Amino acid sequence: MPTSVHLPTELLAAVDKRARALRISRNQLVVRALEREVQGDNDWSPGFFERLEDVTPELKADVDELLDHVRKARTSKPARRL
Repeated sequence: MPTSVHLPTELLAAVDKRARALRISRNQLVVRALEREVQGDNDWSPGFFERLEDVTPELKADVDELLDHVRKARTSKPARRL
């Protein structure tokens, strides 16, 4: 059923950015968010996903180093490419 919702410009821009990152439509993102909210399954803190996008070169290097150590320490099966 078609419905009109008025969103602040900044929120709409954030919605569009997130939808593009997930490679889904704005409508799909809004429906998913509303379903989670209605079901009460929203355990993520506000801004959690946005903070994940702010990766400094130093943090990226640290994560890559950690993954290298984990891959080298694996003994039961070959490391999977992430």
